[in-house]
Parts: sequence; structure tokens; C-alpha cells
Amino acid sequence: IVDRPGAVDFGAGGPNRTRIEYRDVSFRYPGAPGESCDEATLALDGVSLTVEPGCTLALVGMSGGGKTTIAHLLPRFFDPTAGAVLLGGVDLRDYRVTSLRAAIALVGQNAFLFNDTVRANIRYGRLEASDADVEAVARNANAHEFIQGLPQGYDTEIGEQGLRLSGGERARIAIARALLKDAPVLILDEATAALDSNSERLVQAAIERLMQGRPTLVIAHRLSTV
Repeated sequence: IVDRPGAVDFGAGGPNRTRIEYRDVSFRYPGAPGESCDEATLALDGVSLTVEPGCTLALVGMSGGGKTTIAHLLPRFFDPTAGAVLLGGVDLRDYRVTSLRAAIALVGQNAFLFNDTVRANIRYGRLEASDADVEAVARNANAHEFIQGLPQGYDTEIGEQGLRLSGGERARIAIARALLKDAPVLILDEATAALDSNSERLVQAAIERLMQGRPTLVIAHRLSTV
């Protein structure tokens, strides 16, 4: 994925700048060895959908149905085989990739956490954020209380991929990071799938705060998650 000549930054725009639209989108993953891409099975076939600013669209269903493929087209992890994805009425391919991805927060089932402190992992959402900013989003993500209980609080190192934290704690760190980033577009890809019921309640309350005012694409296997 590279920038087109003349690609522009995602800008302030008007009231519809975060309107998401998929227009007759089809997509094929690369085929098996010896099989051309044109021979591979379509993962998406003529999909059209719209998410208005401030609204939520949920895609629910079994694995392999194309839900995550739809979500991954939005930050241009790959481009459609046919059709177009638009944000604010502009084809994603006309935005600079770094600018487009800066406008999107993605919270998935497995948050990528670094072998660093809790504070540094949250601050990855906005590197210039103050300690007060980090604590504020941790409170909104229902993470402050458990962080205060760690040996060095916000300065506790959490291990590679956050191995010293529970699944619910890792999820809340990821949500705090997304809150700090304050991106105008949000993708939730099975963000609570691996959690027990108590952790899920805490994470869902944090997610509700994160979703406010943002167009949100939600991916889930179960309707109860939505």
C-alpha cells in the first residue's frame, strides 16, 4: 500500500467528513500456490454499506464471513479488488496512508502491547500526552483502579504483549490508548471476545465512552456482544 501521486491528508472537512461508505466492494485474498489471484474465491462480493457520522454499524456472524476483511479495508491494510471505500466522500486511495490511519482507532481482540510501562503503552496513542492526560483516559477506560494496584502503578512494566496482565486488563489498556488517540473513526473487532463476564462488563462500559460521537464499525460473532 503506497500513496498515490497527489494524495491528500485527511482534513477537518464538514459535518460528513467521517461518513464511511463501501460502494460495490469485492475482495480476493491471494490464491493458493500455483493459483492466480483471479482464480481465488471472493471473500467479499459486491458489498455496499454506509456508516453515518456518530452512528454504529455492527457486522455479526460466523468466522470466515468477511467481517474482519470489511474492517481491514478501512485503514487500507489492503485495497478492494473492485469497488471503492470512501471516508468523507473521498476514496481512501486519495488520502495519504499515514494521515488516514491517524484518523482511525482500532481495538481488537488481541491488543498489541509493548514490554514497557503501563504509562508508555497508553501514551502510544498520543506520544506528547501528559501524565494527567494518561490518567484521565485510564479512568474513563475503567483501568485506573487496577493500575493503582500494580507494584509500581503506572510505571509497572507489563511484559511482552502485556503477559503480566489479565485479558480484561489488557483490553482496558487498549481502550485507554484509543481514548487518548481521540481518532474520529473507530473499529471494534471482537474487542470483548476473550473476556469473562465480569471483565466484559467493565470493558463494555469503557467502550461506550469511546464510541460517543464517532462512526463505529463493530465486528462480533455473537449478537449479545453488540
